[in-house]
Amino acid sequence: MLSGIQHFAFCPRQWALAYVDSQWEDNHLTIEGDWLHRRVDNPYAMEYDDGIVTLRSVSVKSYQLGFFGIADFLELYPLQDEAKKPFIISRFPGNWQVLPIEYKHGKAKNNDIDEVQLCAQAMCLEEMYGIEILRGAFFYGETRRRTYVTFSETLRKRVTELSNVMHGLFASGEMPDAKAERKCKSCSLQNICMSQDLRHASSVKEYLKLLSQ
Repeated sequence: MLSGIQHFAFCPRQWALAYVDSQWEDNHLTIEGDWLHRRVDNPYAMEYDDGIVTLRSVSVKSYQLGFFGIADFLELYPLQDEAKKPFIISRFPGNWQVLPIEYKHGKAKNNDIDEVQLCAQAMCLEEMYGIEILRGAFFYGETRRRTYVTFSETLRKRVTELSNVMHGLFASGEMPDAKAERKCKSCSLQNICMSQDLRHASSVKEYLKLLSQ
């Protein structure tokens, strides 16, 4: 699933627990994020206002990346560059360019874990429709405003590299090692992961005992 790339960029072990072992627990952060997404989770909602088309919960996929998933929100603007291939939608005749928008809990982060997910969505849409998407945006629930991101070649390469590693781990069923880090405090899977407990194991015997509990 495309959404997994954000989890993988945050922590490969978290991703493997959720997407390979199908283990999950919610905390207040994940629940608040779910509530935020309810605003846009309607695939049948299409709107036209002041020359802009909005689409919600759009299904996307990419054979090159091996991803499938949902894009939260797409805004369509009249295409200004006639040399570029337009996005076509039968309900709203015209030539459109796409701005993908992802709704996120909290605020903008100081790393790229959100950006790789949005860029992956754009790359899926580009492959599906033969179009070019230069940038996207996030709407963060805490700041209540948009943050824009450019889909640079560096970011696209990062998405491709992450997808390759994810597919390799998924095929092997390998579970990445637990590493106790500061970010573990915000992870809803820390009790399943046991990274904090394993950090305090004083021997291999104790480590294996903790793993078997």
